[in-house]
Amino acid sequence: MRSFSGFLIAVLLSASLALAQPPARKPDVPYVPTTETAVKAMLELAQVKSSDVVYDLGCGDGRIVIAAAKSYGARGVGIDIDPVRIREAKKNAQRAGVESRVEFREQDLFQANFREATVVTLFLLPSINKRLLPQLQALKPGTRIVSNTFAIGDWKPVREIVVKDDPNDYYYFGSMRLLLWIVPEHK
Repeated sequence: MRSFSGFLIAVLLSASLALAQPPARKPDVPYVPTTETAVKAMLELAQVKSSDVVYDLGCGDGRIVIAAAKSYGARGVGIDIDPVRIREAKKNAQRAGVESRVEFREQDLFQANFREATVVTLFLLPSINKRLLPQLQALKPGTRIVSNTFAIGDWKPVREIVVKDDPNDYYYFGSMRLLLWIVPEHK
C-alpha cells in the first residue's frame, strides 16, 4: 500500500506542477520516474562507458543521463516535452555537479534528432515505442537501446532481464523488466 500511495502522490504532484506552465503539447505518457535500481541496471545492461553519448527519450527529472555522467563519465542528453520536467532535470544536474556533461532539451520526441546517440534509454508506452521504431532502427549500427518494461513493436530484443527494486526506493514497483536491443548493420 505504501508504494501505491507514494506513486499516487507523485502523479498528483506532477499533475499540479504541469499546470504551472503547460508543455507545447500534451505529453504522450504520464511522468513516472524510473527507480534508482532500474536506472543502475539499465546503464549496466547497455554497458555504458565514458565514450558514450546517452540519450534518454522522455527524460523526466533527468536521473538516467545524470547517473550516466556521474557514474560512468558519459555525456548525456535528455529530451522531454514538458518544460517543468526540463527545469527540474537541469536543477538536478547542477546539484549532482554534472551540468557540463549533460544537456536537457524541451522537444517533441518525434521531432528530435538523436542520431549521435550510442545509447538510448526509454520508459515509454508500447504505442510510443512502436512509433519511434523507424528512428531507433536508423541509428548507427552498434547503438544500444534499453527500454524499461515495454517492447519496441515487433523488434526482438537481444537480451531481457528482470530487476527487483529496492523496497526502500520512493518509487517502488517490485520488479521491472528491462529489454536491450543493439542496432544491426544497415542493409
